[in-house]
Amino acid sequence: MKKVVSSLLVSGLIVLAGCGNPQPPAAAPSTSTSASSASAASDPKAITVAGVGGKIEAVVRDYVAPKFTEKTGIKVNFIAGVSGEVLSKVELQKNSPEIDVAMYVPLDVERARKAGLAESLDSGMIPNLAQIDDRYVALDKVGVPVFGYSIAPAYNTKAFETKQIPPIQSWNDIIRPEYKGKTAYSDISNDWGFATLYILAKANGGSMENLEPGLEKAKDLAAYSDTFYKNSTQMIPALQQGIADVTVMGSYTIAQTFDAGVPLKMVVPKEGIPLQASNATIVKNSPNKKAAQDFINFMISEEVQHVVADNGFYPTIKGVKIPDKYIPVIGMKDTDSVYKPDVAKLSESRNMWSERWIKEVNPQLGKKVVK
Repeated sequence: MKKVVSSLLVSGLIVLAGCGNPQPPAAAPSTSTSASSASAASDPKAITVAGVGGKIEAVVRDYVAPKFTEKTGIKVNFIAGVSGEVLSKVELQKNSPEIDVAMYVPLDVERARKAGLAESLDSGMIPNLAQIDDRYVALDKVGVPVFGYSIAPAYNTKAFETKQIPPIQSWNDIIRPEYKGKTAYSDISNDWGFATLYILAKANGGSMENLEPGLEKAKDLAAYSDTFYKNSTQMIPALQQGIADVTVMGSYTIAQTFDAGVPLKMVVPKEGIPLQASNATIVKNSPNKKAAQDFINFMISEEVQHVVADNGFYPTIKGVKIPDKYIPVIGMKDTDSVYKPDVAKLSESRNMWSERWIKEVNPQLGKKVVK
């Protein structure tokens, strides 16, 4: 039987938007539009950045935006929303963009590219691209990896030791009767949930094109779980309150949960984990393209990437490391297996596999939970 999780629900993302486009100088009627565009592009007073709330929003609002304004005089307005919501806003505004920089999860970078919603980028525009760690690049010349992370299993070390549950070594170890429903796994609508599907497929003889083995394993995952969670605002409290001892989530959220006092440890299973990043794109026909380029270049500077690492993300440029306090929690060894998921293939089939998950996996929830 599913547990009632309404007590864990936390209010969603707060969407804050701001506009600071300057007024263009007076011009003759026949040239007013071009004069306005030239003025905004050459001397903008503000740019608008859209991205995920939570930790990413905090880093941008608390550090990056003030520092960028200090260096350039350009204000940064931030709009918070999940990746798909950001993409929808950009698509709705495509004929008259108000957002200059949009940050997406890798699969949404591919969707933005296919829809013609992102500018092409190169190191001539963004010099710091030369320092990028290629392991985090989802789509070359479209998205710039800014906040690096993995999607991996994690477990409460104290609870596992007390219950004498062996540590996780394989992706198939996230499916065990010993958990007795004390799991915090994501719904398929969440990027972590879809990643769990394709990673289970890869670990069981499937591929990015064939997720069937993952879907079969996910049925057992559901059977040993009481529920699937919508997002981290539900999953973190479940881990804090001892309702769950094992999870699959972004490495930065594992670090965040550890900071909140939960003895959580990330595992790199023998089959490997996907490395990826929240990618910054310049919205097609951005009214402030040069300022947007400068903002992204600043985001992947050594100065900002140290702040990114201090907040539990993997830095996406060479030469910057995570702090010592996070090494036992989300640290990886050089021998650990990591890979880049094929976002083009996964993007093509996500809707189909998500529909099958809802029809075939969700009905199995709790069927093997022993109370």
